[in-house]
Amino acid sequence: MTNHPSAASPLSAVDVPARLTIGVEEEFLLLDPDTGESLPVADRVLTALLGRARQQSRQEFRHSMVEMVTPVCADLADLRAHLITLRRAAAEAARSAGARLVAVGATPVHEPHRTVPDEPRYHAMSRRFGPVAHDPAVCGCHVHVGLPDRELAVQVCNHLRPWLPVVQALTANSPLHDGADTGHASWRSMQLERWPSIGPTPYFASVADYDATVAELVDAGVMLDAAMVYWYARPSASYPTVEVRVGDVCPGVDDTVLVAALVRALVATMVDQLRAGVPAPHLRSCLLAAAHWRAAHDGLDGQLVDLRGGGARPAWDLVEELFSTVTPALVRHGDLAYVLEQLARLRRDGTGAARQRRVIARTGGNVRAVLDHLAAETTAG
Repeated sequence: MTNHPSAASPLSAVDVPARLTIGVEEEFLLLDPDTGESLPVADRVLTALLGRARQQSRQEFRHSMVEMVTPVCADLADLRAHLITLRRAAAEAARSAGARLVAVGATPVHEPHRTVPDEPRYHAMSRRFGPVAHDPAVCGCHVHVGLPDRELAVQVCNHLRPWLPVVQALTANSPLHDGADTGHASWRSMQLERWPSIGPTPYFASVADYDATVAELVDAGVMLDAAMVYWYARPSASYPTVEVRVGDVCPGVDDTVLVAALVRALVATMVDQLRAGVPAPHLRSCLLAAAHWRAAHDGLDGQLVDLRGGGARPAWDLVEELFSTVTPALVRHGDLAYVLEQLARLRRDGTGAARQRRVIARTGGNVRAVLDHLAAETTAG
């Protein structure tokens, strides 16, 4: 592994707060309580949401999905409270529409209705990308960390690249497809690979390099516009943030808050490294892609590719390295005790994928029991 040179811009002059803000977008499936099939009732669910919850909801690319968006938060307790409130409001609205809100990364049983909502942008995506745009629904967790400068955001994304497969493994929560175990901890990751603008974040020398590359991809027809940059980390198209979007939606609120805390600490640590003149590692694209595939396949129950040291190692070894790397930032944000507690829980209970597989094993393959388990986890607090 070699290193890219440090960015040429004077990043040391950018005023970055000692404590970074955070926000989360979560996508959920609307499932039939009896069959587990996806139900096309998103319009009814969104209409049933009231007050602040309605304002913090979004229409998604499938009639069987809703997205809930937290406000900008300064601390994890505030973020956790918002996530619980939004999940429970969405679950109640789903019940009123005859559906069940489930935090799972990919359609677990079947999606009979795959037309896109009646929006010009969605129709344009359908025309451009054909059957890829009509795959079964997938649901992600997108973590936004506030950064005031796009140049800095691009450089932070360069530094994040070796750690994102570990974040992906932590969130693995979609082992099922067509009612059967796929052998992958995150089947969502496999489905998304068919899209031409989704995948590992490329290295960019500067924000000008980033913008020029995106413009070329739009001109080439790979993306409709700059909002279709779906790389695993990116400067947000809408907010002054770094957006990490590599993960499945997490089954429980504390899973989400743990990932958000680690992502914020990673971003803060990469800012520190940039300030210290530490160059971004140069990663071969084939190894980076392999690391993400291995994370999607194994989750935390096998091995991950060590992009910094080489070879494959037990997944939890790399989780511990990530934790060690970001510990000073966790301390600075007041998140250390919570993250230690939740990592111990995750080591004990496993990822969402591991928990689903335990239910499958315990019930002799009863997918309905898995969905009951997931629905309960979705709104627990």
